[in-house]
Amino acid sequence: MSNGIIVQYMGFEAKQLTREYTFNVREAGQDREFRLNIANDAFVSHRASYQDAPGICALRLQVELDTYSNHPPETQYEITGAELDNYRQSRLPKTGRKAREDF
Repeated sequence: MSNGIIVQYMGFEAKQLTREYTFNVREAGQDREFRLNIANDAFVSHRASYQDAPGICALRLQVELDTYSNHPPETQYEITGAELDNYRQSRLPKTGRKAREDF
Protein backbone atom coordinates (compact mmCIF):
# COMPACT_ATOMS: atom_id res chain seq x y z
CA MET A 1 0.00 0.00 0.00
CA SER A 2 2.55 2.62 1.07
CA ASN A 3 6.35 2.48 0.94
CA GLY A 4 8.07 0.60 3.74
CA ILE A 5 5.01 -1.07 5.20
CA ILE A 6 3.39 -4.48 4.95
CA VAL A 7 -0.39 -4.70 5.20
CA GLN A 8 -1.88 -8.10 5.93
CA TYR A 9 -5.57 -9.01 5.97
CA MET A 10 -6.17 -11.12 9.08
CA GLY A 11 -9.83 -12.05 8.63
CA PHE A 12 -13.21 -10.95 9.89
CA GLU A 13 -15.54 -11.44 12.80
CA ALA A 14 -19.30 -11.45 12.39
CA LYS A 15 -20.89 -9.37 15.13
CA GLN A 16 -24.49 -8.54 15.92
CA LEU A 17 -24.65 -5.33 13.83
CA THR A 18 -21.44 -5.39 11.80
CA ARG A 19 -18.75 -7.49 10.22
CA GLU A 20 -15.38 -6.43 11.56
CA TYR A 21 -12.38 -6.80 9.22
CA THR A 22 -8.94 -6.89 10.80
CA PHE A 23 -5.67 -5.83 9.18
CA ASN A 24 -2.14 -5.94 10.56
CA VAL A 25 0.22 -3.18 9.47
CA ARG A 26 3.95 -3.73 9.98
CA GLU A 27 6.47 -0.94 9.61
CA ALA A 28 10.05 -0.94 10.87
CA GLY A 29 9.41 -3.99 13.03
CA GLN A 30 6.36 -2.43 14.72
CA ASP A 31 2.94 -4.07 14.30
CA ARG A 32 -0.35 -2.22 14.52
CA GLU A 33 -3.82 -3.67 14.22
CA PHE A 34 -6.65 -1.88 12.41
CA ARG A 35 -10.31 -2.85 12.47
CA LEU A 36 -12.79 -1.71 9.86
CA ASN A 37 -16.52 -2.30 10.20
CA ILE A 38 -19.25 -2.70 7.62
CA ALA A 39 -22.84 -2.73 8.84
CA ASN A 40 -24.63 -6.05 8.30
CA ASP A 41 -27.43 -4.09 6.65
CA ALA A 42 -25.05 -3.20 3.80
CA PHE A 43 -24.82 -6.88 2.89
CA VAL A 44 -28.54 -7.57 3.31
CA SER A 45 -29.43 -4.58 1.11
CA HIS A 46 -26.80 -5.64 -1.49
CA ARG A 47 -24.81 -2.40 -1.15
CA ALA A 48 -21.77 -4.61 -0.46
CA SER A 49 -20.92 -8.20 -1.21
CA TYR A 50 -19.12 -10.48 1.20
CA GLN A 51 -16.46 -11.10 -1.47
CA ASP A 52 -15.76 -7.38 -1.96
CA ALA A 53 -15.73 -6.41 1.72
CA PRO A 54 -12.02 -7.05 2.41
CA GLY A 55 -11.12 -4.99 -0.67
CA ILE A 56 -13.42 -2.16 0.37
CA CYS A 57 -11.81 -2.10 3.80
CA ALA A 58 -8.30 -2.30 2.36
CA LEU A 59 -8.99 0.76 0.19
CA ARG A 60 -10.21 2.75 3.19
CA LEU A 61 -7.18 1.69 5.22
CA GLN A 62 -4.90 2.71 2.34
CA VAL A 63 -6.47 6.19 2.32
CA GLU A 64 -5.93 6.54 6.07
CA LEU A 65 -2.32 5.35 5.85
CA ASP A 66 -1.59 7.70 2.94
CA THR A 67 -3.30 10.66 4.63
CA TYR A 68 -1.38 10.28 7.89
CA SER A 69 2.03 9.18 6.57
CA ASN A 70 1.38 5.58 7.70
CA HIS A 71 0.42 6.66 11.24
CA PRO A 72 -3.34 7.25 11.40
CA PRO A 73 -4.59 8.51 14.77
CA GLU A 74 -7.41 5.94 14.84
CA THR A 75 -7.28 2.15 14.64
CA GLN A 76 -10.99 1.52 14.12
CA TYR A 77 -13.09 2.79 11.21
CA GLU A 78 -16.67 2.52 9.99
CA ILE A 79 -17.21 2.09 6.26
CA THR A 80 -19.86 4.60 5.17
CA GLY A 81 -22.66 4.17 2.68
CA ALA A 82 -20.95 6.71 0.43
CA GLU A 83 -17.76 4.62 0.42
CA LEU A 84 -19.77 1.52 -0.52
CA ASP A 85 -21.49 3.42 -3.35
CA ASN A 86 -18.17 4.78 -4.63
CA TYR A 87 -16.65 1.31 -4.59
CA ARG A 88 -19.58 -0.17 -6.51
CA GLN A 89 -19.57 2.70 -9.01
CA SER A 90 -15.84 2.28 -9.64
CA ARG A 91 -16.40 -1.41 -10.46
CA LEU A 92 -19.17 -0.91 -13.02
CA PRO A 93 -18.33 -2.04 -16.55
CA LYS A 94 -17.09 0.76 -18.73
CA THR A 95 -18.79 -0.59 -21.86
CA GLY A 96 -20.83 2.02 -23.63
CA ARG A 97 -18.70 4.85 -22.32
CA LYS A 98 -16.32 4.71 -25.32
CA ALA A 99 -19.25 4.58 -27.71
CA ARG A 100 -20.78 7.71 -26.16
CA GLU A 101 -17.45 9.54 -26.35
CA ASP A 102 -17.11 8.75 -30.07
CA PHE A 103 -20.34 10.52 -31.02
